[in-house]
Amino acid sequence: MEELTYSFESLATKKMTIRGPVNPLSTPIYLSSTFVLESAKHGAELSEQKEVSKGSSPYLYSRWGNPTNDVCQRLITSLEGGEGTIITASGMNAITTAVLSLVQRGDHMVVTRNVYGGAYEFFTDILPKLSGVEVTWVNQENIQEYIDAIKPNTKLFYGETIANPSMVTLDVERLAKEAQAKGIVSILDCTFSSVYNIQPIKLGIDIVIHSASKYYGGHSDLIAGTITARTPELLTKLNHFHRILGGTASPNTSHLLQRGIKTLYLRMKQHNQNALVIAKFLESHPKVENVYFLGLETHRQHELAKKQFGDKGYGGMISFDLKGGYEAGKNFVESLKLITLAVSLGGIESLIQHCASMTHTMVPKEDRLKSGITDGMLRFSVGCENVDDLIRDLENAFAAVN
Repeated sequence: MEELTYSFESLATKKMTIRGPVNPLSTPIYLSSTFVLESAKHGAELSEQKEVSKGSSPYLYSRWGNPTNDVCQRLITSLEGGEGTIITASGMNAITTAVLSLVQRGDHMVVTRNVYGGAYEFFTDILPKLSGVEVTWVNQENIQEYIDAIKPNTKLFYGETIANPSMVTLDVERLAKEAQAKGIVSILDCTFSSVYNIQPIKLGIDIVIHSASKYYGGHSDLIAGTITARTPELLTKLNHFHRILGGTASPNTSHLLQRGIKTLYLRMKQHNQNALVIAKFLESHPKVENVYFLGLETHRQHELAKKQFGDKGYGGMISFDLKGGYEAGKNFVESLKLITLAVSLGGIESLIQHCASMTHTMVPKEDRLKSGITDGMLRFSVGCENVDDLIRDLENAFAAVN
């Protein structure tokens, strides 16, 4: 065969191979949308999702799989347990992908009433329009309500390890046991608790989801979600829907995410420690009506939380009601200097927000109140700052509230 020579234009665009072998300490960012194939046979194996020949690349197209994403997914699976993890474009994409992959028209699911506002909107607006799936709402503090809500067509139990923003938990092990006994898939959103404090798959939960923008990432600089499946069958189903729906995280995001995970245990220790100190401070303050934090011995679910989370801690999220309601809450958050008024959570910096007008504004007031979200409730994501500085900031804000 004649050896070809190329023009300037072709030389400038031609792929250059990486000299190797290469094994970098820091995970590279593979920005390629597509990957070079060795042969037509290799392309066919990948397209048909068959196991490729030994020594061949497992990557075809980055929506289907990317080396940077793969590193991060395997890292998360090692922490969560289970068969495998999918990194999605957002936490909401993790919720929608997981649910849509498991239900179809005519099915029924049981969902905690204490649910994130975006998830509530999906379950009450989008899901019925897309598939006609029926949802029964229950109080997750009482697992018997899940059991009593079961119908012949029930396919899913859905809950949150620590509910947003009411801070109630649920008996994870019992929910998993009841779901498995009845052939129902269990899904838990574990964003508030973090994988450091609890690994529900090890307790029998089928699917765990996180908004990885929060504690997993830890620096308020990325948007991503995770779905971890307990069994190969569930992982296959989830992967199929994920590829079709297209909610793939970028390799840049996965790189930031796996880097954030390297300090997760250090950050969570500080979040846990600071939040407990501040919850006790708030509980004793005369201008605070109620404090919602599982680490307080006065919390009605403290013993269950202590059993589930062990000695590690109860996360960095606190909700509390100020005396004076909405106006008092507004004046309070606007008087803070160190603590930032912003939605989201789980970053190293402390954030505070007003639930009724921000994250749960889409939830009708009647439903919001049933979930324990009052007009004056504030949600506080306790960061990793010096705890004495945080308390001084809170004290100054209290002084500004009449």
